[in-house]
Amino acid sequence: MHVAIMGATKGMGRALARLMAARGDQLALLGRDPEALDGSARDLEVRGGGKHQVHTLACDLGDPASFGPALAAAEQALGKLDCVVVTAGMFATQEALEADPEQALKLVTLDFANTVGFCEHARARLLAGGGGKLCVFSSVAGDRGRKPVVIYGAAKAGLSAYLEGLDHKYRAQGLETICVKPGFVKTGMTANLKPPPFAGEPEGVARRVLAAIDRGKPVVYAPWIWRYIMLVIRWLPRFVMRRIGF
Repeated sequence: MHVAIMGATKGMGRALARLMAARGDQLALLGRDPEALDGSARDLEVRGGGKHQVHTLACDLGDPASFGPALAAAEQALGKLDCVVVTAGMFATQEALEADPEQALKLVTLDFANTVGFCEHARARLLAGGGGKLCVFSSVAGDRGRKPVVIYGAAKAGLSAYLEGLDHKYRAQGLETICVKPGFVKTGMTANLKPPPFAGEPEGVARRVLAAIDRGKPVVYAPWIWRYIMLVIRWLPRFVMRRIGF
């Protein structure tokens, strides 16, 4: 595939890009840190056996004006776009967000409004090319309103609903939308949090996500156990949710 990835320099995005490079996919990396992008590109070229150049393009999730030009440049560099992957985003604890309204607004803007804006550019470009795959990382935090992730969860709930709507509206036209819902994964984003017994590793999540992309599966939980954890959580009565800390 010819793939543009927003957020391939860290964590799950980096692990997914490495799997794609190793199997021969042609990649364009989008991000705001030129040094990190260049380092990731060289790593991916080695993992791909030197068969393809990995392109790097400036794109900042905080700057919507960069979205269209970056995707246009990615398509030009790759020759075509088969898939766009979005793993970039922001995380902060509920306590930190409650203590800093500006940070809370920034998180909601980046994780929902600007991510949707980026996806709209990607949607239009993929459909103009006859279709393709749009894989976006949301979160299990969006499946149910919960005490520890009130604000982050609200942003991800909106993103998940948007991606579901895209899938309903455009799959018949050739756009396969894949909504990734990671649970707790051991990345830099969660480094200061105590991992639960069922925490995942980026590499395991990436393998599961890549399989979902290949199949065009509309929703994928990773690690897999989170599908069943959240199934239980969604069915708990509201008075129970008020009492528990999950």
